[in-house]
Amino acid sequence: MSRKLTAIDLFSGCGGFSYGFQQAGFHVILGVDNTEIALKTFEQNHNDSKTLLLDLHEDDSIDKIVESKGEHKVDVIIAGPPCQGFSLTGARNENDERNTLFNAVFKLAKRVNPKAIIIENVPGLLNLYKGKAKKEIIELCEEMGYNCNPKLLYAPDYGVPQIRKRVFFVAIKKELGVFEFPEKTHKPEEYVGCKDAIGDLPNLVSDLGNEELSYDKKASSQYQKTMRNANKVLKNHLGTQHTEHVINVISQVPEGGNHKDLPPGVGDSRKFNEAWTRYHSKRPSKTIDTGHRNHFHYKWNRVPSVRENARLQSFPDEFVFLGNKTQQYRQVGNAVPPLLGKVLGTHLINYLKDEN
Repeated sequence: MSRKLTAIDLFSGCGGFSYGFQQAGFHVILGVDNTEIALKTFEQNHNDSKTLLLDLHEDDSIDKIVESKGEHKVDVIIAGPPCQGFSLTGARNENDERNTLFNAVFKLAKRVNPKAIIIENVPGLLNLYKGKAKKEIIELCEEMGYNCNPKLLYAPDYGVPQIRKRVFFVAIKKELGVFEFPEKTHKPEEYVGCKDAIGDLPNLVSDLGNEELSYDKKASSQYQKTMRNANKVLKNHLGTQHTEHVINVISQVPEGGNHKDLPPGVGDSRKFNEAWTRYHSKRPSKTIDTGHRNHFHYKWNRVPSVRENARLQSFPDEFVFLGNKTQQYRQVGNAVPPLLGKVLGTHLINYLKDEN
């Protein structure tokens, strides 16, 4: 029997991306991040994976990773370096040291010689600074003997119930060919909407819930059944106590609407692009971010719970988030949707398995 293909997850956060690879059949050896609580979540949900609390700016960080992986051969390096330096919402500072964090990926690749490298980031990375970062990533891959193919993926095309665009650079050893991205699994009319994603979860209207809940209704969509799997106890589904004022404002936002749909003088405290956005039951949600103050449930007058955000990110219900509620929301928002990881991991195996 051949050994399992292996992966190391850099800038792992709670490990959404590599959890998808685990679902695809990879053994994730190690998760590396600089946030302790995210790594505790990672360890809780990954089989036999180690974690390493590390700042990848540090000179000896690569030595520590190589030492920590032990005797394991590394087939794939997965990495989602911080996007603030590249992000259109950030300060767009070309000299932001976070912009060069992707170099840590290549320093590690030089040491462990994986068959594949995958870097995920915000779409802005492709064009920012006249495409300098994109060019540099492709050149580094080329120098090290990899064919690199970057592509912008739209999460709903692969069954994730969330509007999310991200660029994925997939580099594989030249002798293994050029990675062709998997075909889309969902046409626009087949996109998973919010109701099909989270409509089976307790509504938290008269009761904010507690640490462990039971499902109070049956799964009514294939997506809900997949997310539940054999899970029995619902965690991370706690409501948020809103003021009467906030509830009153949300109640006036129509399904799929936002602050522009409010009557004059209502909700004036927040009037920017995403403010007072209510999801639409039949459409994917807006991009899940690390906060939770501006998006509201398609039906109930409240923000989504951590579990609802996790569902919209395609985390199955058995994936449990640790830490306080703010930390949990941040872990969910920073993650790559596991379903995207699974689709890419499953497809990548076709390129790597002959080597095994």
